[in-house]
Amino acid sequence: MNPMRATEVPTIDGAYLFEPTPYADERGFFCRTFDADVVRSVGLDPGAFIQDSVSRSARGVLRGLHLRSGAGEAKLVRCSYGKIFDVVVDLRPDSPTYLDRAFFDLSDDTQATLYIPAGCAHGFQALTETADTSYRIDRPHDPAEDVTIAFDDPELAIPWPLPVTSMSPRDREAPNLAEALKQEGS
Repeated sequence: MNPMRATEVPTIDGAYLFEPTPYADERGFFCRTFDADVVRSVGLDPGAFIQDSVSRSARGVLRGLHLRSGAGEAKLVRCSYGKIFDVVVDLRPDSPTYLDRAFFDLSDDTQATLYIPAGCAHGFQALTETADTSYRIDRPHDPAEDVTIAFDDPELAIPWPLPVTSMSPRDREAPNLAEALKQEGS
């Protein structure tokens, strides 16, 4: 049995979903959440990821939509505890999937990891009382490069599943997509 498989995300060029095959028994489960060989098999450099972070969110909390200016930021995202509604928006002007969106339910049941290419915006909403989201990014975070897009931009029409219970002031005050792209320099 293969411990992990990679599936291309059809609506976001260059995005992948890495799905482990958990081994479950009476104790619980065990699964591989990162496999350099599988990452390499889809043309990504597993050594490029240099920083790991985790966020904990309560039910209804919304984080995003976030993007990095300049060289952008590729990331691996996984819900290690609980469940989240995850969103990716392709904002790479030269991409065949420019302005396309993709939605995922990521949860601790599957431990699936989503690869998000640089140049794509990302956000999520916690669907459970507690949701821990793990990030692995390919370059150090620089707050000067942060770009935020309004979560409720009508052009994106993201179907957030719950009413928003909390969000950061930065996310709450984010500009619409057109204004954010002007700021980002796209």
